[in-house]
Amino acid sequence: EVHVVESGGGLVQAGGSLRLSCASSAFSFTDVTIGWFRQAPGKEREDISSLSKLDGSTYYADSVKGRFTISSDNSKNTVYLQMNSLKPEDTAVYYCAVGFSWSALLAGSGSWGQGVQVTVSS
Repeated sequence: EVHVVESGGGLVQAGGSLRLSCASSAFSFTDVTIGWFRQAPGKEREDISSLSKLDGSTYYADSVKGRFTISSDNSKNTVYLQMNSLKPEDTAVYYCAVGFSWSALLAGSGSWGQGVQVTVSS
């Protein structure tokens, strides 16, 4: 069983920054994709960013492009989501997931963390 553990959530004022961390032993594999998703109350889950360990390619949703950055520290088997210029609409539970492809993660497959709350106050 693959464990995925997120951390770093919290309360921040609009315009502030947070860095989410996601740790998993699965990140040591070279052919996995790590994704960040979020879900706000009453809304569908939104895919916001991904990182391919295979080729290092990244993806950002338009809603976070230019403000969020995904990165990895291979020595720590940890992936980060640096979130800058946060807005109240970024308030959500953020989930990290790892799987063999982005399409698999979008379908809900793979291993998922328990989620962390990010709250941005106006």
